[in-house]
Amino acid sequence: MKSPRKYPSSTDVARLAGVSQSAVSRAFNEGKSVSEETSRKVFEAAKQLGYSPNFIPRMLLKHRSDLVAIVISDSANPFYAAAVDAFSKALQETGHQVLLVSVDGGPALDGILPRLASYRVDAIVSALPVVTKAAAEAFARLRIPIVSFNTPAHNQWVASVCSDNAGGAALVADLFVKRGAKSFGFIGGTPSDYASEERLRGFRERLGTHGFDRIEIAMGDYLYEDAYKAAAAMAERREVPEALFCANDLMAFGVLDALRRAGLRVPQDVMVAGYDDVPAAAWGSFDLTTVVHGHEAMVAAAIAILHARMADGAEPTDGVTTTVPVSLIERATTRR
Repeated sequence: MKSPRKYPSSTDVARLAGVSQSAVSRAFNEGKSVSEETSRKVFEAAKQLGYSPNFIPRMLLKHRSDLVAIVISDSANPFYAAAVDAFSKALQETGHQVLLVSVDGGPALDGILPRLASYRVDAIVSALPVVTKAAAEAFARLRIPIVSFNTPAHNQWVASVCSDNAGGAALVADLFVKRGAKSFGFIGGTPSDYASEERLRGFRERLGTHGFDRIEIAMGDYLYEDAYKAAAAMAERREVPEALFCANDLMAFGVLDALRRAGLRVPQDVMVAGYDDVPAAAWGSFDLTTVVHGHEAMVAAAIAILHARMADGAEPTDGVTTTVPVSLIERATTRR
């Protein structure tokens, strides 16, 4: 039977360095009085032993964990992968650590509150909304600030940072009409998803101003495979519209591959646009027209809100939504 792992302790460091245990503690705590010589001995001993301070006692002493939970439900989505990376870098620069929580099978943050509370996180960034009043009140009682990422805010302790989803979709509609399309389709994400619904709303409303009131709608669950199947089914029925707008780039990639496999030319027969501008959108095999909503700007806005709400003595404020502007980049899938 293997013996349990034994991490070196501050006592081990003190013994090797020839100093007191309290000197080790002071050396690893900024602002504490300790001589340069003592610090040198402590850090050399710590390096030799492979010692690093246990953050749990420090957390209990400070009443803060310096942990920020990032909650996502779609880890396969390249947009969220890029956003998580940007969040991690920005938070670590300010002394925080990231706890990544990937949730399957649930559309809301409500159900995982007990788990997040048990980790004593200082704040939460969530791609899932807080839906029920009871969950919102529970978060408020725990005084855990939440920034909802690309989902709406529903209570005073939840702020939201969103892409201008409807505005971006309107840009796509304008481009399709400008390029001569007369029939239109939309491949949405998941049913009742906020971003997908807003993108459909913006697309539909702007097409309406151009005199078009019919849109062929299918759901792709934000996945390549499901969008591929939806587009393939349209092609098999010979009901592919002249222009297809997909609620994210990953689905647009599936649509492009399905259309090409069906013998349809893009953009001559069908124009395609996506949303997110993930790196693969610029690859030659896709060269996808897409809405750019800049995860960097969204992350920066979310970080600013988090820091303000994590400040000592911060009080709940009215739930605010920060909308980040978008732009459209045209590539080969719509150029006729």
